Amino acid sequence: HHTAATYTRPPPVTAWHCSTAPSPPVSRKSITMAEKRFIDLKTIGAVAIGAVAGIVCMSLFRTPKKYPTVTSIAFADGSTQRVETSTEPTVKCITTKEMLEKVPSDIEVSQAITPLPMQEVAARAGIAPEELFPYGAHKAKVSLEVKKRLAHVRNGHYVVVTGINPTPLGEGKSTTTIGLTQALGAALNKKVFACIRQPSQGPTFGTKGGAAGGGYAQVVPMEEFNLHLTGDIHAIVAANNLLAAAIDTRIFHESQQSDAALFKRLCPPAKDGTRKFSPVMLKRLAKLGIAKTDPDELTEAEVSAFARLDIDVSTITWNRVLDTCDRMLRRIKVGEGPNEQLKGVTPATRETGFDIAVASEIMAVLALTTSLGDMRERLGNMVIGRSKAGAPVTADDIGCGGALAVLMRDAIQPTLMQTVEQTPVMVHAGPFANIAHGQSSILADQLALKLVGEDGFVITEAGFGADIGMEKFFNIKCRYSNLTPGCAVIVATVRALKMHGGGPEVKTGKPLDPIYTEENVPVLRKGCANLAHHVKNAKKFGVKVIVAVNRFHTDTMAEVECVKEEAMKAGADDAVMAEHWAKGGEGAADLARAVVGACESSSPDDFKYLYDLDTPIKAKIETICKEIYGADGCDFSDKANEQIDAYTAAGYDNLPICMAKTQYSLSTDAKKKGVPTGFTIPIREIRASVGAGFLYPICADMMTVPGLATRPGFFDVDIDTETGRVIGLF
Repeated sequence: HHTAATYTRPPPVTAWHCSTAPSPPVSRKSITMAEKRFIDLKTIGAVAIGAVAGIVCMSLFRTPKKYPTVTSIAFADGSTQRVETSTEPTVKCITTKEMLEKVPSDIEVSQAITPLPMQEVAARAGIAPEELFPYGAHKAKVSLEVKKRLAHVRNGHYVVVTGINPTPLGEGKSTTTIGLTQALGAALNKKVFACIRQPSQGPTFGTKGGAAGGGYAQVVPMEEFNLHLTGDIHAIVAANNLLAAAIDTRIFHESQQSDAALFKRLCPPAKDGTRKFSPVMLKRLAKLGIAKTDPDELTEAEVSAFARLDIDVSTITWNRVLDTCDRMLRRIKVGEGPNEQLKGVTPATRETGFDIAVASEIMAVLALTTSLGDMRERLGNMVIGRSKAGAPVTADDIGCGGALAVLMRDAIQPTLMQTVEQTPVMVHAGPFANIAHGQSSILADQLALKLVGEDGFVITEAGFGADIGMEKFFNIKCRYSNLTPGCAVIVATVRALKMHGGGPEVKTGKPLDPIYTEENVPVLRKGCANLAHHVKNAKKFGVKVIVAVNRFHTDTMAEVECVKEEAMKAGADDAVMAEHWAKGGEGAADLARAVVGACESSSPDDFKYLYDLDTPIKAKIETICKEIYGADGCDFSDKANEQIDAYTAAGYDNLPICMAKTQYSLSTDAKKKGVPTGFTIPIREIRASVGAGFLYPICADMMTVPGLATRPGFFDVDIDTETGRVIGLF
């Protein structure tokens, strides 16, 4: 059931039904899923997995069949076709523990799969040919026209997958998102989409790895998913850095020229001697209250107000970005070149820094926008700093908003891919949850909800733990999308809960302590307090909560039952073990059934936000810190207090809050595990992401560009120069 196959039949397949009983011969039009599994996985010496009378069986080699395997394929047009395989494998029975240990690497599984053509994936999902724009053979952009065409269709069920505070190794939240999607599609025969984020190359070449999922629950081809994809992040880097260059360039030229000279260069005469304002300039004139459209009609005072932004360099919050973990660029000095030295008193050099690309406000704009027009407006409204008079300076004031939108024109379209079981996936946007809001795009969710229809399911993911990713999903994303989730799935692992129960520190690249690989229920039960805290937090939003125990091969059934028991005590609506990493969708079938039940019994009227938008800035921040983290309060720096006053004066106090905080603890100290008490949250500074639509408090020593470890993942990555295949990517 894990294998993707290529079919030549025009109508989309809606269901598979397999048996091993003898059957009359039928014609074969293409290779079957079962045969494809044996051919592909033989090349990597891996296993094929199936459930027979409760025992898991592994294929070792192929021999002539004794009985045919018959596959009945049901198409959307109501017709069926029976396809008979010509061989049947010889099998040997193994235990579930052996099966879990013998799953090949993620990239081996991915490269053993022959994905369906994107045209067929799109057709099965209900996407018309003219709404699909292929990028190579295995991915394609999807037109926003789908949203207009299906505007009359009622949305499907909306499910968010989140997690507990993780270890640095990750706890399989993306894997669970994909596994649950496969289970809903393959095991329960539901119309379903997964909507996930595009991974940053920072962690891909660092230590955490990519975000395609893993094992037999992943997006394929995983190397294409994790490397470049369709170039959206590169577009964000280009747009972000264009604005950064425009800011410093404007400061430079204003320091060298008079108001009249600036105005003349900003509005140069055409060949016929006439002058005119560009469209973006008209927006600035309207902002200044100048109702004139002819440059020659402006007074001297109006020329000065229009031409001179007079940016206070100490207030600039706009950094350059790159999609790499580079600690050396966190703080830099620009303007050191001899041609950038200024004649005036204002120094040319200034201190600034880099953020990782996924922390750019442009990434947040992409994730939260609802249309091309909305994106253009948001990009132009991004505030980069303030003038010396205290007025906010925007990207449109700089004159850059339209150019940014042009660079992002293609990036606004979600990318279509598929899982190892052929279920469709929308990949779009990729903000981190610790230093951004951590969600895939609203547009991807909206398109998918229309495509699956009223009885279908859309599974989306909130980054990192529920204290940051889930909270921002509800309070930020759901506000702007007006979508109401029917269920939240909280992913928990025995490993992470043991860490929260007092286990030794878990570090990437180092062997796990025996406490994590041997049964230890007392430590585990103590650590379940962290899970209980997240369950109770989710309940504050009025949603159904399902706990998914993502089982590793070292986890005992006693440990799994302990987690389920503690989850139910905390108020979860259900708690289910899942083994999708090793078994694909079949391993998450019970989880899928629990999710279906939760969604069908939920009411959108029960959903609620944590705070009202008209609450003062400080009060909103304190509400999050006390209600979600369990803090005693907040400690605002002088800089943060000054920024709060400025944002309130500018009218930004009605925006939601996006906390930048460590993902490894409920507090701002990553070493404090479990459910710490007696702590406050230090607020270092607050940035205004006005275009995206939130305020961005930065807690403690949180960095907006990660660093590389001593032994990053790029050591293992290479290319087979004979075949061109990627090697060593997880």
